[in-house]
Amino acid sequence: MRRATLFLLLASLVLPARGQSRVSPFVPVASANPWVDDYSGVSAMCDYKRWGTYNVHDPACIRVGDTYYMYSTDAIFRMDSSAVKREGLPFGYVQVRKSRDLVHWEFVGWAFREMPAAAVAWVKEQNDGRGAVNVWAPYVTRHGDTFRMYFCLSAFGKQTSCIGLAEASSPEGPWVVKGDVVRTKTGDVMNAIDPSVVTDAATGESWMHYGSYFGGLHAVRLDAGTGLPVVAGDQGHLVARRFNGKKNNIEAPEIIYHPGLKKYFLFVSYDPLMTTYNVRVGRSSSPAGPFLDYAGNDLAAEQDDFPLLTYPYRFDNHPGWAGTGHCGVFDDGQGNYYMAHQGRLSPWNQLMVLHVREIKWTTDGWPVVSPERYAATPREDIAGGRLAGEWEVIALTGIVPERDLEAGQVVRGEIALRGNEKATSVHVTLNADGSLGGAWTGTWRFENGRLRATTGEGETLLAEVWTGQDWENETRTLLFSGLNAVGCSVWGKKIK
Repeated sequence: MRRATLFLLLASLVLPARGQSRVSPFVPVASANPWVDDYSGVSAMCDYKRWGTYNVHDPACIRVGDTYYMYSTDAIFRMDSSAVKREGLPFGYVQVRKSRDLVHWEFVGWAFREMPAAAVAWVKEQNDGRGAVNVWAPYVTRHGDTFRMYFCLSAFGKQTSCIGLAEASSPEGPWVVKGDVVRTKTGDVMNAIDPSVVTDAATGESWMHYGSYFGGLHAVRLDAGTGLPVVAGDQGHLVARRFNGKKNNIEAPEIIYHPGLKKYFLFVSYDPLMTTYNVRVGRSSSPAGPFLDYAGNDLAAEQDDFPLLTYPYRFDNHPGWAGTGHCGVFDDGQGNYYMAHQGRLSPWNQLMVLHVREIKWTTDGWPVVSPERYAATPREDIAGGRLAGEWEVIALTGIVPERDLEAGQVVRGEIALRGNEKATSVHVTLNADGSLGGAWTGTWRFENGRLRATTGEGETLLAEVWTGQDWENETRTLLFSGLNAVGCSVWGKKIK
């Protein structure tokens, strides 16, 4: 098991050139949050039009014109079967939202009015008539004027699963099921859940990545015209798995192509979804792989891989978040990238809130994500002198949970984090003379628009810096995010 060192931080100051005045430090300013995190007061089924960012699980996002559409598993904090029947709500059939600013989300409704019959039949035939009670982990892409939704049905904790395909002429539907893409059953190597699709920029070929704890993650080539496998019945080849894979969970692949870097990035989620769920990433020059991690290891080898991008965390003045995994990654058409994932409000991790985070790219081409959720904060020019002050810093460590897990998930009834399973913060001072104070010693400086911190132990962190929302303190402030020497994320926000 790997553990990240805590020698990380950031920031920077450059003394002004002769004849220039010193830039005054950036001072956090009041900025109200767009919503509250505890939505228990609007969690009844009749409140569904007010859910907005609430009850979001396994999100996938696509931009259509000036509107973003979000699709997610129909996981609900307080599901009331009688209310579902009374109000005729299609519970279990993929939630749909839309937004123009990635902050305020309108609940559109559900994608389906009934369960996809062929997929349901497959799961029940293979599992003594049980399973397939809702649609999981949708993924939506566009092919010409047609929108394609890949979805999955399964028997929980088993390989009895099916990924299906539905199409529509609008991102809001109606959706027409076109067929099954991949089926799996007990005894197969892999598990047919959590689809994500990418197009080969060189050849135009389509590839679907999918899978879970059972056998790792796989990639199968699709016919671009039909959206179904080129070879009927093909289950594809292995692209990622985990250290001690019979115990430790890996799932939720998300594959994107970055045209500027000319790389395919495979984001994956580790660990139990209600507690230490976290996101890792590898990259490749081909959508078929191999995907390599921060140290150059093949994700298909049995190890734990870095970079580590998200992990349960807590800043001061907030109970913190768990379950920060199963991401969707997308761009705004202007070269800006974002990650959407679920976050479970601590301490009991039952309330599921949508987190959208900005993605920045390091000098060596790796993604890092914002320590705070996106709130459309106005951009400001940042000079080195503006970083002087007190920062709250979190080093994500990715500790593997010491639990007995079933199919990679927490045993029933075990939902709270234990001991050190949540990354907490320390306070670091970026002194005006370029030294570090507070919890860390060393030096820091501003370098080509990024912040470099070197600790007393000689470790160096180079991090991206920008303005954003401090959700815990309801202020607009400076943020930073970078990777340490082993590929664990280091997050910071200026508090004074």
